Amino acid sequence: MKSAVLGTVLALTALPLSAFEHFEAEGEISFQQRQFAETGSLGQSKSQTSVAIEPELYWETEEGNSSFVFSPFFRWDSMDDERTHGDVREALWRHYDSNYEIRAGVGIVFWGVTESQHLVDVINQTDAVEAIDGEVKLGQPMVSIGWEFDDSLLDLYLLPYFRERTFASNDGRLAFPGLGDTEAQYESRHEEWYPDVAGRYSLMWDQWDFGVSAFHGTNRDPYFVQGLSNSIQPYYALMSQVGLDVQAIFGDWLWKAEAIRRFSLDNHTAFTGGFEYTYVGVNDGMTDLGFLVEYLYDNRGEKAPVAGQNDVFAGLRWVLNDLDGTEFLVGGTLDLDNSDSVTVRLESSGRFSNDWSWTVTGWIFDSDTPSDPVYSLRKDDFLEAEISWYF
Repeated sequence: MKSAVLGTVLALTALPLSAFEHFEAEGEISFQQRQFAETGSLGQSKSQTSVAIEPELYWETEEGNSSFVFSPFFRWDSMDDERTHGDVREALWRHYDSNYEIRAGVGIVFWGVTESQHLVDVINQTDAVEAIDGEVKLGQPMVSIGWEFDDSLLDLYLLPYFRERTFASNDGRLAFPGLGDTEAQYESRHEEWYPDVAGRYSLMWDQWDFGVSAFHGTNRDPYFVQGLSNSIQPYYALMSQVGLDVQAIFGDWLWKAEAIRRFSLDNHTAFTGGFEYTYVGVNDGMTDLGFLVEYLYDNRGEKAPVAGQNDVFAGLRWVLNDLDGTEFLVGGTLDLDNSDSVTVRLESSGRFSNDWSWTVTGWIFDSDTPSDPVYSLRKDDFLEAEISWYF
């Protein structure tokens, strides 16, 4: 762990515990098995086993207007030393008053409404060794304040330290050949100490939820440059971004969209939008069946270093509404510029009991075009099963 994050954690955990009257401790231990369809492009094994633990300690004052949460994370992986890693997901102090909240420490902030990708979500860095879909984030050092009004919220953030994205090593799966354990480069001479600023204003009006956001600082999405010995180095440029997210509910229809304008090494505009329609009460009123369709656009076209420049995502969500909270989602993304580029994913989850849960996730990557970002994962189709115990 970087010394800056560790220093923040130590400073916050040094708060006098006598100031807190209420204490809770909980957490989870997860056992995960990944099974790949074939040997990796770098000769990696088909089987990958790991164990993760994430405790959470929570303190609250007697008045209930201040709290502190500490949530470290650690995973051991049988294959990849880079995936054997630890992080502080949260070490966050909060103080509440009549219409505002102050936060300081290490935290996780989520922005976004769409299913296939989250364009506006720029506060936290992606923990890419945890999940390929970018949903798992590293803890971000921050100081923020939020105000609550009648129908809206305003949040402002100062982010004093940057976290580099995690990547699988050449010994691990879902690795990008040549990336390995290379050292990152920065546009700013301050490197990871360049102070980022961000803000978001959200408004609720009838069936509509609007969010307008802005960010200036180090780009969480690295560019990649050629290094020595054919290695690839992540390059973190500065960037400014404005974003808009919209969500609206009309009966059984949920409409949602995200759009950004980003100014960096290559200025670009991106958009993701679509709908989810839910048949409520399928199977004699017991279950719900949802259909999802989203369009992904990036004006850089095929030169975009990311998937989703002119793609369509379609999926099916089945919610059983049983006591175990069982859900299934299967979906796929098709590149409209290259019909040979397809990704398919399966997500399912439920509970065995109040203390035990399960998830099963699967991915299929298919592309015959070397310039396509999906191409490097063409041998990484896998099924992942995880069992979690909550304590």
